[in-house]
Amino acid sequence: MKPEIYLKLLFTTLLVALLPARAEAQQAGNIQGVITDDTGLYVPGATVLIKDLDKGTVTNFDGEFTFVDVAEGTHTISVHYLGYATLTREVNITAGETATLDLSLTSQNTQLDEVVLTGYGFGSQAKALNTQKNRQNITNIISADQLGKFPDANIGDAVKRVPGITMQVDQGEARDIVVRGLAPQLNSVTLNGSRIPSAEGENRNVQMDLIPSDMIQTIEVSKAVTPDMDADALGGSVNLITRSAPGSFRLSATAGSGINTITNKRILNGSFLLGDRSKNKKFGWMVSASINDNDFGSDNVEAEWSNEFEYNNGDGDNPESVEVNPYASQVEIRKYLVQRVRRSISANFEYNFNADNTVYFKSMYNWRDDRENRYAAATEILDGEDIGPGDFEVDASGNLIRFPVESERSLKGGVDTKRAKNRRLEEQRMQNYSLGGEHLLGKVKMDWMASYAKAQEKKPQERGYDFVSEAYTITNGTDTRKPIHLAGTPLSPEEYEFDGFEEENSLAEEEDVNAFVNFQLPADFFGNGDGIVKFGVRGRFKNKSNQLDAAAYSPLSGLETMADTDIISYNDDDFLAGSQYIPGSFTSAAYVGGLDFSDESLFEKEDLPGDYLGENFEVRENVVAGYVMANQKLGDRLSVLAGVRVESTWSESKGNEVILDEEGEFAGSNRLTDENSYTNILPGLHFKYNVNSNTVLRLAWTNTLSRPNYIDLAPYERIVREDEEIHLGNPELEPTTSMNFDLMAEHYFQSVGILSGGVFYKDLKDFIYLFVTEDEATGYDRFQPFNGDNASIFGFEAAFQRQLDFLPGFARNLNLYLNYTYLDANARGVTNEDGDERGDLDLPGSAPHMFNASLSYAGKKFGARISANYSGDYLSELGGESFEDRYYDKQFFLDFNMSFAINKNLRIYADVNNITNQPLRFYQGMKNRTMQMEYYGRRITFGVKYDLF
Repeated sequence: MKPEIYLKLLFTTLLVALLPARAEAQQAGNIQGVITDDTGLYVPGATVLIKDLDKGTVTNFDGEFTFVDVAEGTHTISVHYLGYATLTREVNITAGETATLDLSLTSQNTQLDEVVLTGYGFGSQAKALNTQKNRQNITNIISADQLGKFPDANIGDAVKRVPGITMQVDQGEARDIVVRGLAPQLNSVTLNGSRIPSAEGENRNVQMDLIPSDMIQTIEVSKAVTPDMDADALGGSVNLITRSAPGSFRLSATAGSGINTITNKRILNGSFLLGDRSKNKKFGWMVSASINDNDFGSDNVEAEWSNEFEYNNGDGDNPESVEVNPYASQVEIRKYLVQRVRRSISANFEYNFNADNTVYFKSMYNWRDDRENRYAAATEILDGEDIGPGDFEVDASGNLIRFPVESERSLKGGVDTKRAKNRRLEEQRMQNYSLGGEHLLGKVKMDWMASYAKAQEKKPQERGYDFVSEAYTITNGTDTRKPIHLAGTPLSPEEYEFDGFEEENSLAEEEDVNAFVNFQLPADFFGNGDGIVKFGVRGRFKNKSNQLDAAAYSPLSGLETMADTDIISYNDDDFLAGSQYIPGSFTSAAYVGGLDFSDESLFEKEDLPGDYLGENFEVRENVVAGYVMANQKLGDRLSVLAGVRVESTWSESKGNEVILDEEGEFAGSNRLTDENSYTNILPGLHFKYNVNSNTVLRLAWTNTLSRPNYIDLAPYERIVREDEEIHLGNPELEPTTSMNFDLMAEHYFQSVGILSGGVFYKDLKDFIYLFVTEDEATGYDRFQPFNGDNASIFGFEAAFQRQLDFLPGFARNLNLYLNYTYLDANARGVTNEDGDERGDLDLPGSAPHMFNASLSYAGKKFGARISANYSGDYLSELGGESFEDRYYDKQFFLDFNMSFAINKNLRIYADVNNITNQPLRFYQGMKNRTMQMEYYGRRITFGVKYDLF
């Protein structure tokens, strides 16, 4: 069925269902209300009850609640909220009308002498935990105030505090999210319910380091999705909610600075938030902005490993292989210099026409510039038909101890412009605009939203060079954790011959158009006084493209060795990976950035279509979905949410087949197009049992899916000669599906805290992995995505969060936050490069251990927190055999932050990030075989925060 026909059928069904509901609309009245706390801020997650009618509901993130189909007369409403006194209020209902209520809660602790409990995080914890407690599905909630208690600059670093979540790091910041052991592309990330597009070219990963943490009001992590949510969330769905219009005037601002210890360069940051509501309370607005300017870098070492050595034993063109102990066939020492400028602005508006009709507009624009120079010093072992038996040596233990190498100096830089500043400019932008509304049509609640979102990553005029030395013989280091090729006196610039200049341009774009409409009406199927039926449709229409071009430039005269250029040296002994690593001398980025490649009298240009055409692709993807679900009480304590979602997907992909001649040179290309379509039926069932007012049991059975990465779907062939690799697409890929089971128990402390524990199981089918084999024509490694057989994930998680108010003296102001998640993930149906089954393997991306801990102190003036985040090592990428498998190493981050309140509005703060100087590390096959180790140093920031309510 085509998506257009499917959508029309769903709309017709919904309209027919609405007709009788509209006809009965005038037989009762409705209640619309909003709840704030004693500081004037909205209260989400409050339980609102009408006991005489056995009706109940929960406030949304803006503190709003709605009752429909309320009998005429006077009723008593009660509001219950952890940490706050119960509030009761009488309301008179008139048939056919909507009564409005503005309610304000009072914190129980403000009635005590020790008012410090409301200070450093109590209110934020209460809001988050109340919202979490009253959800029907398994969810973790983090509020904006709680985010501010951790020293997290971007939203990715904030999300990693949630149980069951770890983050993959890029340049020292959390970027890609892993939920319950499932890779970033297998999870959903939305902004105000609208899917966030990916700024990267090849995948569906959402760049979490693009969004500042101070621009988000609430993080909502749903680990068991309901039928009214997008189903493409195998691990979970993360919804980022921006700040909404306040109930009254609000002003908040932050200004700070700091230093990066790796470069001793400054950090600048600032933010503000301003909002208000009109006198008649109908129109509300909120504007916020943030900027972070960080001048830092990283020290990096990368290695490639082999376990055999090829040489010519005198048989002509047929090299002989000798098996040796694993050795680093290439070692690269990299020095990164980075300036990251992250900007964000958000504007949200709301208009209440009357008690029954509200419309809103929400927007966010994020813009990040990374200006980067990457200097790399590489040594690569030479083997093959040009190497004879006397050119290398293997000792009695099978260690390759002497061998010939080629040394290379290279740069990734940019051009001399005002924006690039002689650095490689990576510009990422993400924008999202949403228009929506909430309406009461008699006893039917309707909400709708239409949104447009776009993300792009642009790298203009990325320049690089290669200078290569003559081959010479060196010896091998013995420490596999710190791989190095040992030589005598470093080569001088005169010994590096010019090999080539390159310039590349790239632009990745993704556009999303989303629209949905939901309807909800009361329905009591079991005669227990409360229940709803909800149904709706959604359309999501996506365009993804990746465009590159690249050319080589050869100077016509005057450039033979590196000595003929401007030289810059990095010979300091404080390289964070170890003082034995000395990057050495390079042609400066300023020299390369100032060259005029457009002058044909100076440079000869050679287009390189074989290097870039395979990466150019376009994908159109349309998803049309519909659902119906019911949330019903089965008794005083037991409720069930049951429903089904249907998603129909159609995609069209275009890519390039690159043709090489017998010598591996570009000989032409073909444009290829392919289409794919499929429909998934995804039922779900959620049980919630209230053991008592503070203890909840949850059980869920859900079905989810994950669509293949865009580049994997494109019919393309891409050759990377530098790495001797061929990458292919696979338009025949099936989506990965998962049947999920969750059991969770939660106990909420009245003094604001939680103790929870649970188990979960995921049964995955058709998971996608990268199959590696050898290409017969070129001998290169050939990479192509395939569907595996099945995979399974079993895990459990536990969390504890509590204000330690039962302790004496100052200790009662301590707050403890702990959570731990364990995973056992297995994959089947994976074959090695010889086509043989590899047996049970770890599922790539699944960290077996994840742990968070923090201890904080909240006094009347002073607050401090020390925070730890740990994730165990895990399989990141499958190779052609176990020796080639790539692992993401364990990581342990320790952060500290503190603040001091000068008065009720003004606070000073100081943060220290990455106290442990935790590197990003990959290893190959076994833990001691380092593939990459990248160090970032520590980041120290300080500043002031001002809040006026």
